[in-house]
Amino acid sequence: MGDTLEFNEIYQESKGSWNDGRLRFSKQNLVYKSSKTGKVDNIPAAELSQATWRRVCLGHGIKLATSTGHVYKYDGFRDTDYERISEFFKANYKVELTEKDMCVKGWNWGTAKFSGPLLSFDVNDSSVFEIPLASVSQCATGKNEVTLEFHQNDDAEVSLMEVRFYVPPGPADEGADPVEAFAANVLSKADVIQATGDAVCVFKELQCLTPRGRYDILIYPAFLHLHGKTFDYKIPYTTVLRLFLLPHKDQRQMFFVISLDPPIKQGQTRYHFLILLFSKEEELCLTLNMSEEEVEKRYEGKLTKNMSGSLYEMVSRVMKALVNRKITVPGNFQGNTPGAQCITCSYKAQSGLLYPLERGFIYVHKPPVHLRFEEISCVNFARGTTTTRSFDFEVETKQGNQFTFSSIEREEYGKLFDFVNAKKLNIKNRGFKEKKGMKSKNNEFSDSDEDQHDAYLERMKAEGKIREEGDGSNDSDEETDESFNPGEESDIAEEYDSNASESDSGSGGDGSDDEGKKNKPAKKAKVVKERKPRKEKKQKDTNAPKRPMSSYMLWLNSSREHIKSENPGISITEISKKAGEMWKQIGKDDKEGWDRKAEEARKNYEKAMKEYRESGGGSSTPAKKESKKAGGKEDKKAGGKKRKSDGGEKEKEQGGNDSFKSREFISSEESSSEGERKKAKKAKGKPKGKESEEEEEVMTTPPSSEVDSD
Repeated sequence: MGDTLEFNEIYQESKGSWNDGRLRFSKQNLVYKSSKTGKVDNIPAAELSQATWRRVCLGHGIKLATSTGHVYKYDGFRDTDYERISEFFKANYKVELTEKDMCVKGWNWGTAKFSGPLLSFDVNDSSVFEIPLASVSQCATGKNEVTLEFHQNDDAEVSLMEVRFYVPPGPADEGADPVEAFAANVLSKADVIQATGDAVCVFKELQCLTPRGRYDILIYPAFLHLHGKTFDYKIPYTTVLRLFLLPHKDQRQMFFVISLDPPIKQGQTRYHFLILLFSKEEELCLTLNMSEEEVEKRYEGKLTKNMSGSLYEMVSRVMKALVNRKITVPGNFQGNTPGAQCITCSYKAQSGLLYPLERGFIYVHKPPVHLRFEEISCVNFARGTTTTRSFDFEVETKQGNQFTFSSIEREEYGKLFDFVNAKKLNIKNRGFKEKKGMKSKNNEFSDSDEDQHDAYLERMKAEGKIREEGDGSNDSDEETDESFNPGEESDIAEEYDSNASESDSGSGGDGSDDEGKKNKPAKKAKVVKERKPRKEKKQKDTNAPKRPMSSYMLWLNSSREHIKSENPGISITEISKKAGEMWKQIGKDDKEGWDRKAEEARKNYEKAMKEYRESGGGSSTPAKKESKKAGGKEDKKAGGKKRKSDGGEKEKEQGGNDSFKSREFISSEESSSEGERKKAKKAKGKPKGKESEEEEEVMTTPPSSEVDSD
């Protein structure tokens, strides 16, 4: 047989819920570590006095009793484990593992036995059930009854609220009341908080973030009493799991965090963490309400009767001595900000600080979160949802819970990645980074889309290709349908066609209306193809004078090199920011000098622009203005009727682009189809030469888009 025995998935009952963990038997001790809380039970082999094997709801269990009066119960063993454990106990602990059956008769009368921290209800020397007295929160007595109330566990689906015992009256000759004796035995071991005696010390008006408010903290030997204006809390030291002392990012304040299990309650709200905030500058002289001999005997040099120092040091020192637990502080992690051992981030729409510790992460303060490395399944570095200047840090636990810490500055990425990598945590997207072959970890979240794969962008590109292919197929289908069936369907399409007025005007002088309708789809397709080249024709004249700069821009151009020389390596955006600050500090006389220079530049620009237009460089030359006036007069004399009937030419005069016709204009032309037919018949009666002259006169008018507003 080996030196150790290890068992996984061993359960320990805690206030009505089962917490799994790992149990290890060695020659020196027995160690059980809970997977949920991380709490460790360490039982020295020399203190083990009794071991019992019994059948329970989760298979088989072991009940261990120590010489110090503690009882430990672990369930989840298999039937075949009995022989191995029994031999190991005999060989190493010199303790026999005895089998004992539980009573299943269902009787409700029996004998109540108090053995250490347990109340056992027995029937015929067989145990029916056992009550851990540490779970009792209140004990009330009646005439012949004793009522036990229990602490509630939020993780338990069903909780036992209370148990009542009927205690029959004893013989008349006995002076002691059996009900009072029963209650006294319960209260001696129960977790009932009673303030007996004076407090060891008192801290006045401490700032508490969770629960929020100012509280007086009274330190008693067995519990901590928070006294506020509205609420009071009594916290037994047995419920304290861990203590944290965390420096704030501003390096002027300190967080002192107390982790609690079970949590303190305020109505339906549960507080798993007690968070105190201190200023480093606050000093305190503390005197304990005990004699020096008693302090030395009880706390073994950890505390002295008179102490002085920073307030946070006094509170943390007293709590460490009374709770008898180590204080966790940040390790070697250093953030991007000099001296900061934390990272600014957001969790559930609240901004806070994330502290990478040696064995986990803790986030303060709203809501507080503590994640141990042992319960973390993997972590993930994700791009920020709103901007590429930040990223998200996602932590997934083995229980399937996910915690997302968002809005972390991009500069923190490299150091956080190195920390996670050094702790050998499983990084979810590590393989992808290695495939991409990133040059630098700090460039992981740069603005360029080429540096990192963007799934959303790729999806949008794919949808765009599908949409383009779909549009092309729809156009071809519409053309084949119209050419194949030019009857009623073409009339319906013509009614909502954006180029219906143009097709009417183009076919007004030709023969029948049916021929015009057949030609409309082809003209529509032609217009759509010519839209893009028309937009590309708009170009600026490179020979035109440049607009003058403002006084600030003139000053910036002359000062840019000076700013660069004083601040080597400064970025473009920082130059603009620095220049703005310097411009605000310039005197009034200097600014007036730059204003005069800007005014001179403006006058030179106006003079150059005038010469440029006179030389024919601009679009609004005198020759073109005269042609515009002449064309307008001819339109008023001879082309009035023609322009009313010919919607296409009128649109060319106004805009020069047929694609910008509104639906209201099209519908008005469509509704007056009868009037157009009458005007078309009159136009047929005119001589061809006269009609052609009118058309030429109309076309000599320049489009309005060519007239320069300057």
